[in-house]
Amino acid sequence: MNRNVILTCAVTGAGDTTAKNPNVPVTPKAIAASCIEAARAGASIAHIHVRDPETGGISHSTEQFREVMERVREADVDIVMNITAGGGGDWIPDATDPTCGGPGTDIQTPAERHAPVGELLPELCTLDCGSLNFGDMVYVNPADWLREHARLVQAAGVKPELECFDLGHVWFARQLQQEGLIDGDPLYQLCLGIPWGAEADTETMLAMRNKLPENANWAAFGIGRHQMPMVAQAVLLGGHARVGLEDNLFLEKGVLANNGQLVEKAATIIDNLGARVMTPAETRVHLQLRDPTLRTQAGGDA
Repeated sequence: MNRNVILTCAVTGAGDTTAKNPNVPVTPKAIAASCIEAARAGASIAHIHVRDPETGGISHSTEQFREVMERVREADVDIVMNITAGGGGDWIPDATDPTCGGPGTDIQTPAERHAPVGELLPELCTLDCGSLNFGDMVYVNPADWLREHARLVQAAGVKPELECFDLGHVWFARQLQQEGLIDGDPLYQLCLGIPWGAEADTETMLAMRNKLPENANWAAFGIGRHQMPMVAQAVLLGGHARVGLEDNLFLEKGVLANNGQLVEKAATIIDNLGARVMTPAETRVHLQLRDPTLRTQAGGDA
């Protein structure tokens, strides 16, 4: 069991959730407010996507990420910032020509995915470790793209959170480490319950955990109704946890949540298990993260 738990709040995501829960933040101002709300509720890390302020859909705007980070840093709270770098991988074959992407396709190169991270230098960024049948679309992330992306993250001096949606992703993340593309003790995020990846249950979490390197830090989350059970299960198996509106819209059946409520509920579960949530300052030390008060050029020392 892990008695000192890093608790991440994934505040918005990029999915079609804004019409289902009005608390899902869309504008940079609202996303920053959700990060601040999560921090005040006790979260260690805020994981952020940004959205098109007009449509609520996918956005990769560096300037929107910048506004979110600046608003959070100017607030009277502390929280570790984790920018997604996993966007731009959505592939939906065109119905008439499957060699082309159809409506809903959103593909970026590794350099394009990395651009906000390289410019803004957050403490953490995600690195999605493989391709996947992601619901009715394909998430595209070939091995050579991942190697290129890992090199960019490494050169920027940002710690990657290795997101693994299936057991083969853990295998490839270990390969990146063996090739010298991951510095220090790796940080894994086991992403459970997304159709058609790893299922959100004890057996799957345990199987993935057992394939991690000995020096790995790891966390896990489940989506929807699996969110809180997977918090408890991750802590009991020695890991950290993640909650938030990116993964789950409800506090309980029929009751819509906000990010602060989800953090508070998870923190209560952790406390009831006899553990505690680590502060952002403790999290930076534990994960050997950069000092966010020191600004450098990508590739420099922090």
